[in-house]
Amino acid sequence: MAYTATGGGDASSSNLKVRVQQVGRFLSSMVMPNIGAFIAWGIITTLFIPTGWLPNEFFAKLVGPMITYLLPLLLGYTGGKLVYGERGAVVGAIVTAGVIVGTDIPMFLGAMLVGPFGGWAIKQFDRLVDGKIRPGFEMLVNNFSAGILGMILAMLAFAIVGPVVEYLSAALGAGVNALISTGLIPLASILVEPAKVLFLNNAINHGVFTPLGIQQAAEQGKSLVFLIEANPGPGLGLLLAYMVFGRGNAKESAPGAAIIHFFGGIHEIYFPYVLMKPRLIIAMILGGATGVAANMLLGGGLRAPSSPGSIFAVLGMTPADGFVGVISAVVLGALVTFLVASVLLKTDKSDVEEDLAATTARVKAMKAESKGMAAPVAAAPAAAAPAAISGPVHSVLVACDAGMGSSAMGASMLRKKLDQAGLGAIRSGNVAINALPADVDVVITHKDLTERARRAAPNATHVSITNFLDGAAYDRIVAEIKAKADSAAAPAAGKPEGGASFNLGEENIFLGLTASTKEEAVRFAGSKLLEMGAITPSYIDAMLQRETIVSTYLGQSLAMPHGTNEAKNEVLKTGIVVCQYPDGVFFGPEPENVARLVVGLAAKGNEHMDVMSALARVLENPKVVAHLATTKNPADVLRILDLG
Repeated sequence: MAYTATGGGDASSSNLKVRVQQVGRFLSSMVMPNIGAFIAWGIITTLFIPTGWLPNEFFAKLVGPMITYLLPLLLGYTGGKLVYGERGAVVGAIVTAGVIVGTDIPMFLGAMLVGPFGGWAIKQFDRLVDGKIRPGFEMLVNNFSAGILGMILAMLAFAIVGPVVEYLSAALGAGVNALISTGLIPLASILVEPAKVLFLNNAINHGVFTPLGIQQAAEQGKSLVFLIEANPGPGLGLLLAYMVFGRGNAKESAPGAAIIHFFGGIHEIYFPYVLMKPRLIIAMILGGATGVAANMLLGGGLRAPSSPGSIFAVLGMTPADGFVGVISAVVLGALVTFLVASVLLKTDKSDVEEDLAATTARVKAMKAESKGMAAPVAAAPAAAAPAAISGPVHSVLVACDAGMGSSAMGASMLRKKLDQAGLGAIRSGNVAINALPADVDVVITHKDLTERARRAAPNATHVSITNFLDGAAYDRIVAEIKAKADSAAAPAAGKPEGGASFNLGEENIFLGLTASTKEEAVRFAGSKLLEMGAITPSYIDAMLQRETIVSTYLGQSLAMPHGTNEAKNEVLKTGIVVCQYPDGVFFGPEPENVARLVVGLAAKGNEHMDVMSALARVLENPKVVAHLATTKNPADVLRILDLG
């Protein structure tokens, strides 16, 4: 969750830095889940190849197949899954097989290109045929479409993509080797060290260094590229300088941060210390360049990526003939950074030491932004940090695209929290983003919709959340409002206007269903709304369109598909259907977003608020959710929701 105060209208989310961060996040998302496999390969290589610690011809046979087939296939599978779930993963792996067979080098870059493309291609195909498949033929079409499309793309990858990527890989490798041979590779630290502090390191490290490093390690037994970014020495040197010449809580916290950074491999821990004194980036660049130069001159390098960047992981990935270079790179990188940072800190004439907690909070926000997430809210506002919500709050609105299911759930939970906190005078409710009033004080939206909400209500404070059923998130919001708002001065306001109650019956409950895609589940819910006379046929298309804008997955195994705001005229009467999928349906975008309860919704006015309130109430209890997702008795659903 994030507090993002509007003011000034800086469209930073669209600048180049954010775009590169988004690319880095995606590349990292492909690599990071498979780091264990890379480490396994690195250890096997380190131990058993002829130049390893324990040469063994029998076990060394594992090295080639793992780097040639296993690792690229894992990358391609993961890339496809990130784009389109399990179907995308399968097609991504098929296409990756084509690019692997079409080349003679480890095809990491190729896998990171064609894997996501395979997922995207099958996603576009499914959208094209959605609603055009005869009932009963869905599984047949799904299987054959994935197989045929995967076959075609694998053939193209084999004939075209593989050779092209092989050429590009050779060119990139030659470029890195040229930098090494000319002694210029240390200059890479000019880009890498600032990138780390700005959280662009994933784009550089996992997008370029890891594929190139693994290719070099396969050819030469090791690569210094792995330590350009992962060297823990410069960070240690910076923190040691703070321990000696720092002031205030920065000096006091530096020893603990040094332990976490150097032994735990969490490099992010030192980023706030650089941001407090931006000129310290000079020390980081010089220390990083020194480490790279030491590796280059003394023959250092690693067998495989070091993740996390702990000294233990670094030494574990070091081959027998590389310890002198690697240890020298760490020690000299730390020493140079310490000396330069010490001079910069000692000559610092500023009278005020920035509060470390405030800087750390800013770093967390930057890290969250780099991952495409909303910035986290501090557990409690620091004394020196500006408040996220300033001044009295008279109105809080939860907004989504259509102003129905998602926002109604959030508004119901928020209203309960406000009442419990004695803030009943604050106006709250749910609304479509394009209907946000200009005078609203606080707007709560899903992180993917925050920018739209900010444009619609530029004078409001905007809060981004990732889960509309996250009670803890609303607790933090209400606590902040209670601390800042003078509820006695707030104008009398009540809950949103109520409408007629909707009686949920057993004929609206469907248990024990299965679906291979969320589109299939959404279409089923829409068809039942259509059968009950609640909607026109075009509303089903609006429900599917709504999923392309932002997933209607709310959390707690619940999804609530509904139409877009523009389709409200297609609602003939309020209708709600409860569909149970015991095996789950992937709704995305995150891998854990699997819905077991799919509540289809079509609402006129506020007639659905009773159901929203009931769902918000019961779904706070995970045990109740688990029971609803597995019960075989429709009466249980009616009894629990208390709407019969």
